[in-house]
Amino acid sequence: MALNSNLVRKLAAEVGFQLAGVARAGTAPDFDRYQDWAARGLAGEMRYLTDHRAQVRSHLENLLPGVRSVISVGLLYSGPEPCSTAFSDPERAWIARYAWGEDYHGVIRTKLEVLAHKLLLEKEFQWRACVDTAPLLERSFAREAGLGWIGKNTCLINQAHGSWFLLGELLTTLEPEPDAPAPDRCGTCTRCIDACPTSALVPSLLGRYELDARLCISYFTIELRSAVPEPYRAGIGANVFGCDICQDVCPWNRRAAAGPESALPNTARPDLVAPPLERLSELTEAEFRAMFRDTPVSRAKYRGFLRNVAIAMGNSGLSKFRAPLEKLATFGDPLVEEHARWALERLPALY
Repeated sequence: MALNSNLVRKLAAEVGFQLAGVARAGTAPDFDRYQDWAARGLAGEMRYLTDHRAQVRSHLENLLPGVRSVISVGLLYSGPEPCSTAFSDPERAWIARYAWGEDYHGVIRTKLEVLAHKLLLEKEFQWRACVDTAPLLERSFAREAGLGWIGKNTCLINQAHGSWFLLGELLTTLEPEPDAPAPDRCGTCTRCIDACPTSALVPSLLGRYELDARLCISYFTIELRSAVPEPYRAGIGANVFGCDICQDVCPWNRRAAAGPESALPNTARPDLVAPPLERLSELTEAEFRAMFRDTPVSRAKYRGFLRNVAIAMGNSGLSKFRAPLEKLATFGDPLVEEHARWALERLPALY
């Protein structure tokens, strides 16, 4: 069988990727838009998007000399659990669906390495495996490889599988025939825009929509190391790590069936699906590290996570959280204490 995109998809499926496609490696698509977005400050405090690594994203030659193609892959992670918009227990927290199990970075990288070695049996070439920590515009290349279109919620959306998938890339010196970009099928739908509690999806100068990260719940709960601006705390709701809302309301995700393969290799850990807020507020730093070791949640760091838990308790409206919040208000860290005091002011008195 000739080394073409059909063979790439076949081998990618064998190692566990449900989506795969090939794009040409040239000047990064959307790089000018990316530069403009960053220049306007929409990346917030995510300096890894605006420092010297920003220019590295301009061309894949910066990552692999002689690169000719990008094999873009997708790993599905949806499952039968209810979505966040159907979640209504004020005593529990919400952790973004992708973080309910093993950290995807290692899972995807290992699969990419296996895929590279399968391809090497067909032909010699140079390669580099990348996950989302590498400085490249992965959604843009995935769109060019035919995996989907970039929706108004800025997620990559596949017509058959929705947006519940994580991306990885294999940069190669191979030159298989590239796939065709997927057409944009968002149409006039604005459900994601209308549903965002903090209005983070904003019109761009090009007549599309873009993410103002400074307003995004995922940014507040994962990337931001300082205080969450007070006007946006109520909008965070019960989210203590990430946010699924703009994906939960997307019609393409409602059409996408969650099959048995539609998950990371290890199934969702029950203790990470809507865990009790009170239990989370009581975690010591050692317990936090143990509970979230090898999961994406560890990225929030202990003090940031407790800050998020305090906000969620304040948004619950439950007086039962006064006692745990009073403990957090004397926690010994100014960031945690300030958010706990804010949360206490939002709760009804016990009597």
